[in-house]
Amino acid sequence: MNNGLKIVATASALPKRRLTNEDLEKMVETDNEWIITRTGIRERRICEGENQITLSVEAAAKVLAAAKEKNPAFTEEQIGALFVATSSGEQLFPSAACMVQKELGLPENMLAYDITAACCGFIFGMQMAHAFLKSVGMRYVLLIGSEHLSKIVDYTDRSTCILFGDGAGAALLTLAGENEAEYYANHRVNGNDGALVCKSGGYMQMNGPEVFKFATRVIGSALDALLADAGMTVGEIDHVVCHQANKRIIDHVKRKYPGNEEKFFMNIESYGNTSAASIPIALDEMNQRGLLKSGDKIICVGFGAGLTWGSILVTV
Repeated sequence: MNNGLKIVATASALPKRRLTNEDLEKMVETDNEWIITRTGIRERRICEGENQITLSVEAAAKVLAAAKEKNPAFTEEQIGALFVATSSGEQLFPSAACMVQKELGLPENMLAYDITAACCGFIFGMQMAHAFLKSVGMRYVLLIGSEHLSKIVDYTDRSTCILFGDGAGAALLTLAGENEAEYYANHRVNGNDGALVCKSGGYMQMNGPEVFKFATRVIGSALDALLADAGMTVGEIDHVVCHQANKRIIDHVKRKYPGNEEKFFMNIESYGNTSAASIPIALDEMNQRGLLKSGDKIICVGFGAGLTWGSILVTV
């Protein structure tokens, strides 16, 4: 059996400041009803004092504490790699991953680097984690998705400023047991710097209609491709966690799977689009709500700038 990927523990870290739709009404020509109708977002978190590295450190510290509470025999020395998925790091180098290692005093004998894959960063990071766990014989991988997007958002551009927020999520990952789950994942890329781009020193720019068409097409295809590879149906999956970009996008995909709509988790109304952080924040919120049970099968689906998209089956 090709051992699957298992989530040992989750955590998240969020800035204290809430930027509501009503706040945005005072900053740009928009209104609360318009934003909710088109995106499903009511508020997002914005860094004030926090940044991408401090959020990463906080999420990492929380997930390690959660892992120790769950398994007192767990130690940081068992972590073989630390990856941080982000497209909004505070510095070109050193990496946020190295700064997390420093701030938490983690062992030196580990791989530590950042993954730049925009909103697909956490999905690609999970795939990398599985590869390292299988090939190098590591016990655990610490994977973080964190973003400080507000620093690259133009708050005079209503097409983007209503969408994005800051935050971080983390997961401690290991291989599933021999009889727990098999590994299934897929990933795709189609180079495109016109739909969604942020050039060095500039603000994020997005062609909203093009991104919407792309997302509604590839989420379903990525989900269907994984199900076909696994020989499963959505009915056999406990949860589907999509990148939280837009409620209308996820609603569009849900309609393809009648009777299984409740399996698609959404929390975008509270956080907006947090790019690489959205899936781990969603997983942690589900965990905190008691929605995740041991043995649950979860398909995570990501899509974003690149253009990139992909899906992965994980267990709890």
